[in-house]
Amino acid sequence: MSRRDIRSWLMDMDGVLVREEHPIPGAGEFLARLQELDTPFLVLTNNSIYTRRDLAARLRRSGLEVPEKSIWTSALATAGFLEAQRPGGSAFVIGEAGLTTALHSHGYTLTDSDPDYVVLGETRTYSFERITRAIRLVAAGARFIATNPDNVGPSPDGLLPATGSVAALISRATGVDPYYVGKPNPLMMRSALNAIDAHSEHTR
Repeated sequence: MSRRDIRSWLMDMDGVLVREEHPIPGAGEFLARLQELDTPFLVLTNNSIYTRRDLAARLRRSGLEVPEKSIWTSALATAGFLEAQRPGGSAFVIGEAGLTTALHSHGYTLTDSDPDYVVLGETRTYSFERITRAIRLVAAGARFIATNPDNVGPSPDGLLPATGSVAALISRATGVDPYYVGKPNPLMMRSALNAIDAHSEHTR
């Protein structure tokens, strides 16, 4: 693909623009150039903890200016997927504001009583009580969805267990594997392309 054929960009946030909240050299200049040229782009992350607004603020503190509308998370992809599967459905959620806000905005009701789905996202405070509840609901027939398959995440103090690790615990207890929405599932990329009305042939 020649440079003139590129009409939009999708890029990872972690490891491409920032590493543990420190900007990668050249990232700021690249983002500024895209905005100067009015080129549609999305910054992608499997992290489902934060809302777009939260992430834009975190990137700003790292010295990177990214509009809220240019951020795409596994939580947003998951909420869109569930709305398409069962509009107006219900979910028992293990996760934080990024995930619950996305589900609410797509018309979902959050409940721990007979939900359509158990949705597992990332959180810094995994509760044994809520994991137990998730296991019982999945065993009772709720469909099991996870925002992403990442087993560990980074922190200044070292690795942390992430969504994939907790999903494995629930799967081992129930015999049910989750459907992972986030990267590397192509669904994450397709939903991002749709969000900016872009085509894969002209996106890098």
